[in-house]
Amino acid sequence: MIILKNAEQIECMKAAGRITGEALAAAGEAVKPGISTYELDTIIRKYIEKCGARPSFLGYDGFPGSACISVNDQVIHGIPSRETVLKDGDIVKIDVGAYYRGYHGDSANTFPVGNVSEEAQRLIDVTRESFYRGVSAIKKGARIGDIGSAIDSHVKENGFSVVRRYIGHGVGKELHEDPEVPNFGTPGRGPRLYSGMVIAIEPMVNAGSYEVKELKDGWTVVTCDGSLSAHYEHTVAITSNGVILMTDVSQSKI
Repeated sequence: MIILKNAEQIECMKAAGRITGEALAAAGEAVKPGISTYELDTIIRKYIEKCGARPSFLGYDGFPGSACISVNDQVIHGIPSRETVLKDGDIVKIDVGAYYRGYHGDSANTFPVGNVSEEAQRLIDVTRESFYRGVSAIKKGARIGDIGSAIDSHVKENGFSVVRRYIGHGVGKELHEDPEVPNFGTPGRGPRLYSGMVIAIEPMVNAGSYEVKELKDGWTVVTCDGSLSAHYEHTVAITSNGVILMTDVSQSKI
């Protein structure tokens, strides 16, 4: 069931989104060769807790970290570790959630570590661009399929592939709510978009095949062919006054 949020609830969600976005930004600023993913996770946890919130991911179905931090061919759900130390040329995906006053925020970004290859940077750029293509498809009368189709088309045009096994979702009092928001689809198909919907749009894009697999740790998802993967996500509110990126620290309206 899709739960529509009223104006007061969306205002509450803005606060959770702001904390989420600021925690992600703090971690991104700390990304450099030599830092461990555990240290990045600690920065995120301390920032969220300082704001009076709690990390949405910590303990979620037993997840041991405050954020999902995935390196290179790791797509999503990477477990922070003291042993995983970033090196020059890596790309790192950081996925953050914060729960504040009854609501969640959810956001992710991919950061280059030091000097990355042109192909790695292009993958990061195209993934971010595809997110905004998806957001631009949110118009009166549009459907979920319009979002996914816009994302997938841009990714394919640039020679990359969209992960199909994992998708976006609704956000609210629960971290994962209806509707499902695939990063691929058919225009004009799927649930209609209404004012009051709050969704996480999160393209996961691989440099090679879209096929992925889960490692034995039960969490970390990697590309089957070992190719690089990038991830970009914001919590997006659809309102009568436009689209709000709840986890954008500038609280941007489009």
